Amino acid sequence: MTKRFDAIIIGAGQAGPPLAGRLSAAGMKVAVVERKLFGGTCVNTGCTPTKTLVASAYAAHLARRAADFGVSAGPVTIDMKKVMARKDEIVGKSRHGIEDWLGGMEGCTVFRGHAMFESPTTVRVGDDVLEAPRIFLNVGGRASVPPMPGIDKVKVLTNTTLLELEELPSHLVVVGGSYIGLEFGQMFARFGSKVTIVEKGPRLVGREDEDVSKAVEDILTGEGIALRLNAECIHFSPHADGIAVGVDCTSGDREVVGSHVLLAVGRRPNTDDLGLDKAGVTVDARGFIVVDDELRTNVPGIWAMGDCNGRGAFTHTSYNDFEIVAANLLDDDPRCVSDRTECYALYIDPPLGRVGMTEKAVRASGRKALIGTRPMSRVSRATEKGDTRGFIKILVDAESHQFLGASILGIGGDEVVHGILDLIYAKAPSTVLQRSVAIHPNVSELLPTVVGELRPLT
Repeated sequence: MTKRFDAIIIGAGQAGPPLAGRLSAAGMKVAVVERKLFGGTCVNTGCTPTKTLVASAYAAHLARRAADFGVSAGPVTIDMKKVMARKDEIVGKSRHGIEDWLGGMEGCTVFRGHAMFESPTTVRVGDDVLEAPRIFLNVGGRASVPPMPGIDKVKVLTNTTLLELEELPSHLVVVGGSYIGLEFGQMFARFGSKVTIVEKGPRLVGREDEDVSKAVEDILTGEGIALRLNAECIHFSPHADGIAVGVDCTSGDREVVGSHVLLAVGRRPNTDDLGLDKAGVTVDARGFIVVDDELRTNVPGIWAMGDCNGRGAFTHTSYNDFEIVAANLLDDDPRCVSDRTECYALYIDPPLGRVGMTEKAVRASGRKALIGTRPMSRVSRATEKGDTRGFIKILVDAESHQFLGASILGIGGDEVVHGILDLIYAKAPSTVLQRSVAIHPNVSELLPTVVGELRPLT
């Protein structure tokens, strides 16, 4: 027997549950389908567990540096079972909080199982057939495991399975020098593992400016992490000591042997087993659901939010997807994806906060611009905290004096950068920041100084 609803939400990640709350509060009868873990990537295998582990790794790192601050401390040891137990407790609270919220939501029915389309308006979940004129997809993504030579002969880890370890790898080889790989690499190095990062490209975090990449590389190598860049022809084979990762680099050994290998080479959307063809929903060559500026698919009555639509791969963009859909459907408040400014952070320590355009993108645009920079070694807050690694870089349009972008790598960079982000949304000129009076002693107090020293980008 078909069960009829006003709306069906497939996936209980960061966009699905709040949308269920808005729709049910508007009087709609809503079905939420989740096949596995409530909370999606962020809560279960992304932000929440990794940042919890980053915090444990930071505690270990700071304890080892205690003498630098005039503090005596004994030998630092890591109990991975306790580290992981702390992570599991925090993850569990978040996951169960979302599950309980949905379970107690008036007008909302939760179905546990795998959803597959049978038509543009019907979805099967086990023995249940659900029908609704509105269907919202929030199915997320997972680690990409491409068919690299020899990968079928060894056991590699992904960001999900690495979180299940209870023993410390003696040598973790990270294949992939971008955000996920670098965060895990530094984290496990601080726990005590030997770490080697293998990157196919000529530098780490290749989407960033070269000066940012170089500073990130210096931070990681300064903590004893080995880098193998320009690593072509990456392949795997079993080895008596674990797994051999073969590389063809411009220098160094042709093989790196690790006890464990983390594959961090990208993400893919969870769209290949939804029966999207039966609904007529278009996906691109990489499997992402094609959506317009209001997150509507090509099929009327079907929307896609979060990682599966290829319009952002972050918790904050997923939540903003919910806000866009809700505003357009319920609030008569037109909003669209193109309204938002790109922003994200790289949570190594110290972190990188990024908003807007990179210097490379500004140069490529051909527009006249101003640039201001300052090393963290000239920021008193960084000196006081004993970590002067990194720098501040701000880009401003030379004619309108509106902010174009910023890269803040250093203590508090992931928080400080929001000051620039807010001014971008406000379309405020740089003089607003230049004339502001910030609190001393904080990293943010240097932003007016940097803006006051802007010079032409040549």
